[in-house]
Amino acid sequence: MVACNKQQPGPVPEPPPTPPVQEKIPINISFAPFTKATDSAYESGDIVGLYVVNSGSALATTGNHADDVAVTFDGSKWKCATDLYWRDSETSASFYCYYPHSSSVADVKNLPFTVKTDQSTLSGYKTSELLWGSKTNVSPTSNVVEISSTHRMSNLLIYIIPGNGYTEETLAQEEISLTINNLKVNATLNLENGQVTAVGNAADIAPYKESNHYRALVPPQSIQDQTLVSLQVGDYSFSLKETLTLLSNTKHTVNLTVNKVSEGVNIGIGNWEIDENDHGGTVN
Repeated sequence: MVACNKQQPGPVPEPPPTPPVQEKIPINISFAPFTKATDSAYESGDIVGLYVVNSGSALATTGNHADDVAVTFDGSKWKCATDLYWRDSETSASFYCYYPHSSSVADVKNLPFTVKTDQSTLSGYKTSELLWGSKTNVSPTSNVVEISSTHRMSNLLIYIIPGNGYTEETLAQEEISLTINNLKVNATLNLENGQVTAVGNAADIAPYKESNHYRALVPPQSIQDQTLVSLQVGDYSFSLKETLTLLSNTKHTVNLTVNKVSEGVNIGIGNWEIDENDHGGTVN
């Protein structure tokens, strides 16, 4: 008889611990209330384009953490077209946004935009609005990331003021037409820094008449001794030459004083101001 010794089984090794699953942190976005061209907040249906760039990277046309995501306002809150999450709990990110959203962005450093040459309607005026905003180096958070935007167009305001021989009532009875001349209507926007550059040829713009003044949104630009305004008051016409620089996110106000004289109508102009106050006088 042969005796066999059974080998006792050794201890079973414990499996390696399962690494904890890192919970994704959603990115919650809101665009701060601010004044649009219509002097009201964002409207239901407005769509903003959003880029998210992780720290250590620069904004690129593609390959960012999030590329040109459409974010829509429903009247009370914002909703992204796709769910967004922070890369992890430690990596900060920068956010870049613009309005109105474009269906295709070929170059984030040169996003084309054109204001309407016919802004005589509220629709034409509103669709000439271009907005941009950014918020950089934001640490991951479950709180809402609120981004403020600024107007990238310049807002030109023209007031026609009754002078000698006119009252507000008699001037209002005149047939008046006003055209803004020789301004570039095409521009490009750099989504990284918000800089706008006017490009292309100049064109005439029909402004929007609002209450007691006319207004138009135009790309920031400079003109040198060229016709800016053509004004028709009844049977009399006038062309105004100006040298000026129009700035982004700035309202520029000009007062045109209309004087009735024996030879017809004489037009004067006050000083340009960026604070909406006109400190000039009447030119007879």
